[in-house]
Amino acid sequence: MENVLFILFLAVMISLLFQWAFRNLPNEQWQILAAVPVSRMGPERWKSINLTYYGVFSANATVAATALFFFLCGAAKVPFAGSAGVAGILFLCCMPASKIIARLIEGRPYTFTAGGSFFVGTLLSPWVTALVNRVGESLGGASIPAEPCLAALAIACPMGEGLGRLACISFGCCYGKPLSQVSPRVRRIFESHCFVFVGRTKKIAYESGLEGEKVVPIQAVTAVLLVLTALSSAFLFLRTSYLAAFIVSSVAAQGWRFVSETLRADYRGEGKVSDYQIMGMIETVS
Repeated sequence: MENVLFILFLAVMISLLFQWAFRNLPNEQWQILAAVPVSRMGPERWKSINLTYYGVFSANATVAATALFFFLCGAAKVPFAGSAGVAGILFLCCMPASKIIARLIEGRPYTFTAGGSFFVGTLLSPWVTALVNRVGESLGGASIPAEPCLAALAIACPMGEGLGRLACISFGCCYGKPLSQVSPRVRRIFESHCFVFVGRTKKIAYESGLEGEKVVPIQAVTAVLLVLTALSSAFLFLRTSYLAAFIVSSVAAQGWRFVSETLRADYRGEGKVSDYQIMGMIETVS
């Protein structure tokens, strides 16, 4: 019963956050949080550094995903030192990988990709877990059980990405196709639930000129589906069905990554099948 109440509590809290976010974040005032003056450029002009809501929501999503990972590992009696070691090494590997992969695929030096970091994390996580176990055993510590640790990682990732999509909405990136460019069936589904971004500094405006256009709310759909995936998998995890939780979370998250690419309008690399879709398929198989 406690497991059900915990999952329901998270679901209610996140749904309230999503209702507010989907209604407000496409608006212009939810992109720049503050501007920090750096140097004067004239009598009435300053050069400044913009602090964005993108950073706030990204940081919050990372903290939430990390907290969920530690909570699940603790519930499965995974030693904290071991789970912290796994998380720390993966952070060190995945954060630079996010920028490197985006630059290789999209050719942009200042872009980051969640898909790329998760791809690297998925491939490295079994090896990192084995490394932490070997180091721990050499120091006389207890080894960590691989199955619950990897399952907890598989659950934390979609939770983090789902909550992180709020950052994309506030910045106007990772945006969907205009309703005028999708099939009639898709248009009917989203006609009453589309996004309309406002603000010339939103990425959707300066990159594709789609300010004020009705677009598929792909960030919102992705956020909802990934969080539902994480919550349902967490329920299985708390019932000690670690393998089932891992499979459900991995297949659902990466399967949706492949499908969602077909509804996005931002640049995803060359070819009908993007590199991100290929990475998603590789993650699912691995």
